[in-house]
Amino acid sequence: MEEKGKLEEASKLFLQAWNEATYDFEKFISAHYVAQHQKNVFDKLKWLETALQFALKINNDTVKSAFPSLYSNIAKCYEDLSDPDKAKKNYELATSTSFKDKPSDKGPFYHGTKADLPVGDLLTAGGNSNYKSELKMNHIYFTALVNGAGLAAALAVM
Repeated sequence: MEEKGKLEEASKLFLQAWNEATYDFEKFISAHYVAQHQKNVFDKLKWLETALQFALKINNDTVKSAFPSLYSNIAKCYEDLSDPDKAKKNYELATSTSFKDKPSDKGPFYHGTKADLPVGDLLTAGGNSNYKSELKMNHIYFTALVNGAGLAAALAVM
């Protein structure tokens, strides 16, 4: 829905995901997406902080990689709310040494495609999109989530 520009419908689906989430990872992901669809800064901040609280409970490299973005978005909200002290604190957390120069996700990584690629093949940009064959890609997508790669492969048009 989001990709189709149907933002109200997308927002409802993300909120439904939040309401149906049963464990911390689902709560983290859904709160993060609900935050992106908020119309005012107060609500966006509330949802970002909710996502952060769930993220902090999860000891998972995939989630750890989201911390710089979460803290930056929270900082921007505080900036917009004219609270420079809290904005500065969160910007500092976003750029702290615990996130710098160390990828938090060590892999393995997966690429969602229907192509028959052996382990170790080099993926390069410039191929056709898995979803729109007329579109040339200037980047590649990959994930550390095997289910995410499987879903991408299932949705891909051959």
